[in-house]
Amino acid sequence: MTTHGHIIFAIASAIFAKRFEITSVMTQADWWHIIPAALTTCLIPDIDHPNSLIGQRFSWISQIISLIFGHRGFTHSLLALVILWLFNMIIFKKYIILPDDILQGMLIGYCSHIVADIMTPAGVVLLWPYRKRFRLPMINSRKNKKLEKKICISLVGFLILFPIYLPLIKYISLLIIKII
Repeated sequence: MTTHGHIIFAIASAIFAKRFEITSVMTQADWWHIIPAALTTCLIPDIDHPNSLIGQRFSWISQIISLIFGHRGFTHSLLALVILWLFNMIIFKKYIILPDDILQGMLIGYCSHIVADIMTPAGVVLLWPYRKRFRLPMINSRKNKKLEKKICISLVGFLILFPIYLPLIKYISLLIIKII
């Protein structure tokens, strides 16, 4: 997925987390915390690719990580998420005082990157060091970058407008249930 796709998908993921209140923190979360936090971390997994936006900014770290783990390896795994969560619990909670909705927004941004890459043909090594790639190839940015952007923007639009369509969705669901 492209940088723009990851950024737009992170916004969609943050909106989804807030709208569906996926945690108790999200019920009271501030939009001005969640969205910027998700945007802050949505490109971090690509630190393992020296040509990525973040890889170019931190080239010395990126080259080392790329040599050791390769692209879409460790930084795109559940193990990386666990380590990020532990880092959050040990460092951020004790030494850096950030509201919980910012910390959860950061995790949402990181997770959104991994989920977005799973939707590409290349997939990710989700259970690193086990080398099997997990993929659900819905988006192929190599073939059509404009389509990727349109899909992500449509997702954001749908999630923003979702409460408006909720009565219609409930009505259609009830009709389907009655027919069945």
